[in-house]
Amino acid sequence: MVATAYVGLGANLGDAAAALDDAVVRLAALPGTRVAGRSSTYRTAPVDATGPDYLNAVVALQTDLTPDALLAALHAIELAHGRERPYRNAPRTLDLDLLLHGDSRLASATLTLPHPRLHQRAFVLAPLAELAPDLDVPGHGAVRELLPHVADQRIERLAR
Repeated sequence: MVATAYVGLGANLGDAAAALDDAVVRLAALPGTRVAGRSSTYRTAPVDATGPDYLNAVVALQTDLTPDALLAALHAIELAHGRERPYRNAPRTLDLDLLLHGDSRLASATLTLPHPRLHQRAFVLAPLAELAPDLDVPGHGAVRELLPHVADQRIERLAR
């Protein structure tokens, strides 16, 4: 069964723009998956962390991968980009977050859907609003209604 999944992309080490572009290419190459849309790229300040600004975007996928299989693929793409996890919110060469997967609601040791903090992050909500402003985030409301609540977070749209 094909589901629409939304993946948040971020990077703040190395050539972040190239990392985001390559991640989209790799996502499109996943079995049973096609990229249905990509937001603009945004520059954002780190949240609950230090380090350089991030580049962020969101990609919409049509996929027949299960949430767990898609998460495993996201981790493999991160590893291919040299992703390390020395501590929580460390700067990173590539970060791929599974935000939503169809109507899935999960809370396991490895995956929570919808992503537990997506409604609190401008770097997710602004690009997600480009792709699906009326999308309902279960338990929180429509993306466009959530955006005003993160208006105090620094974010700058760079390019389509």
